[in-house]
Amino acid sequence: MCGRFVASSPPADIAAYFGVDEVAESLLEPNYNVAPTNDVYVVYEDGGARRLDPFHWGFVPSWAKDLSVGNRMINARAETVATKGAFKSSLAKRRCILPVDGFYEWKKLPGQKAKQPYFIHRSDGEPFAFGGLWTQWHGPDKSGDQMTVRSTTIITGEPNDKMSEIHDRMPLILPTGAWDDWLDPGLTDLEVIGKFLVPAPSELIAFHPVSTEVNNVRNRGEHLIDEIDPS
Repeated sequence: MCGRFVASSPPADIAAYFGVDEVAESLLEPNYNVAPTNDVYVVYEDGGARRLDPFHWGFVPSWAKDLSVGNRMINARAETVATKGAFKSSLAKRRCILPVDGFYEWKKLPGQKAKQPYFIHRSDGEPFAFGGLWTQWHGPDKSGDQMTVRSTTIITGEPNDKMSEIHDRMPLILPTGAWDDWLDPGLTDLEVIGKFLVPAPSELIAFHPVSTEVNNVRNRGEHLIDEIDPS
């Protein structure tokens, strides 16, 4: 799964990198420990424009009674995303990209209960383009007033050889040449879309061990990605 990541780039830089036409007025603070249910930046196409907006991380289907359903849908498995009822429609019509500066995974250590966290980033220093889905939910807030929430999930799949050294899953990472088709709501052929659901090349990623401070979601500072000596 993918349950924590880094989103530290300024929105203007994200917009330029992903060819965004319109940027939301409500902006997010840099966060080096983004966790489920946080708001996250999403690149998507709507009304013929490519937009950058904050979405709720945790997919909330239209039929959900409340937002808590999204807590269990932070990821969508590539192996079943085309057949699972909650995701199938969004895979066909509402695909998106989550701009990510890196993410964390935890490696099991022989003979120890504790796991060692690692920071995974692109070897060339560029942002990741995580393949995701989005949807829109209408329902009551805590006071009973109606609200509209756009939410997202990250697609995960089998790891490449490099990633398998740490974990048995990895996020879908889209190459630059796939962005236009992936974001195109007019492309609805699930067989064609399925060709994007493959692991990124091993040479794309690098990683190093980081402090267990990242285990606490209240810690959000830049120091979390600093390499440590795990010994």
